[in-house]
Amino acid sequence: MDAEELTRRYNAGERYFPATDLSKTKLIGAYLPGINLWGADLSRANLAKAKLWGADLSRANLAKANLTRANLSGVKLQEANLRGAKLNLSKLYGADLTGACYDDSTSFSQGFDPISRNMKKL
Repeated sequence: MDAEELTRRYNAGERYFPATDLSKTKLIGAYLPGINLWGADLSRANLAKAKLWGADLSRANLAKANLTRANLSGVKLQEANLRGAKLNLSKLYGADLTGACYDDSTSFSQGFDPISRNMKKL
């Protein structure tokens, strides 16, 4: 699926896109609050400035994804793969990061503590 099809289906009222392959997709500034992308492949996707509050990204592969300045407030990211992801200046208020994995190449906003959010380092 590409960004255009996802946006079209979302705008038509569809919200459930589990295990969808969106790797390398450009969704810069996308407005997708409440979308369900459980288990989706978003590796290397560009989600900079995306508005995803209330979304379900549990078990999603976000390896090397760009989430800079994305609004991830209230997002479910349980067991998501965030290795190498860019989360600089992203809003993570109320986000559930339990079991989400990260590594030394994952970039967070200054002062963000992944351990206090129950994330696991790989």
